[in-house]
Amino acid sequence: MLPFDVSAVTNLPSQPSLQEDPELAAVYESLRRADPTGQRFAAVLRDTIDQLLNGEVTGRYDWKTLFKTEKTHAGTVVEINLQREFKFDDGIDMDYRIAGSDVDCKYSQAFGGWMIPPEAMGHLCLLVWADDYKSRWSAGLLRIAPEWLNKGNNRDLKLTVKAEHRNKILWLWHEAELPENVLLHLNPAVRDSILAHSSGQQRVNELFRRVQNRRIGRGVVRTVAQQSDYMARVREAKGRARTVLREEGILIPGHYSSHQAVARALGATVPRHGELVSFRVASARPHHGDRPSVTLDGRNWVLADDDDPLETAPFLPKHTISEHP
Repeated sequence: MLPFDVSAVTNLPSQPSLQEDPELAAVYESLRRADPTGQRFAAVLRDTIDQLLNGEVTGRYDWKTLFKTEKTHAGTVVEINLQREFKFDDGIDMDYRIAGSDVDCKYSQAFGGWMIPPEAMGHLCLLVWADDYKSRWSAGLLRIAPEWLNKGNNRDLKLTVKAEHRNKILWLWHEAELPENVLLHLNPAVRDSILAHSSGQQRVNELFRRVQNRRIGRGVVRTVAQQSDYMARVREAKGRARTVLREEGILIPGHYSSHQAVARALGATVPRHGELVSFRVASARPHHGDRPSVTLDGRNWVLADDDDPLETAPFLPKHTISEHP
């Protein structure tokens, strides 16, 4: 039986291998079952890139600013973090043991740049790609055959998959959305206005003031704050982002289900796990018509228009640890 949820267009050329390679099909089904939407996989890649950038210490947000040695190390970090997230067993000859088969993991920031070692011949490879500039990622499976590889000139004899044979890769997810590195994609003038502040708290406040209705991951907050207690810069307390910006009519819901419900009711961008979103609200008035609204602190609120007057926003609902999505 073919694996479920296969893209007819993307995976059509690789379909025969599913009939001929039951181990490949079993590994595919196991991975899809563990992460049907790909969100866990995407989160690992987002966290790994942020880990390499180490913005809390370095202030970096751009892959191009990594040292060559850091980029070289990226594949190992991806391999380790995927194993931690999915709890893959150690492989016998390759990196992982999935559904009873050895699977090697290869990551490349350049699509098609996976370096295949000689010892992977005949084995299944999990080929992973992520591009922070495109905010896209892919992961697929391929049983390595020598005739599908380019001839290599490097000393360790590693080879790459020929472009004409990449259609033999069975994609688990292809060109999927990578959680956005917001700092990287901001208008430079906006980014500069955020980073120009001297204190981490002021930078975090300005981030949520200037970047509204857009998912902001913890890695971005960590880079902007450049402090070990970076999430404390957001919480409701004197001088902190939620308190300061609430006085400007701006709410900053997180990924708690009670906060997500507020964003969803207003028709705003809904934060996912590990994300925050800011937006300005206004008391619902007749000129707002029947736009989506939410009741907080005993009043109805809508997303504010540019010409709506500033008013103090309500408090977000209280949450508990059990309210995670």
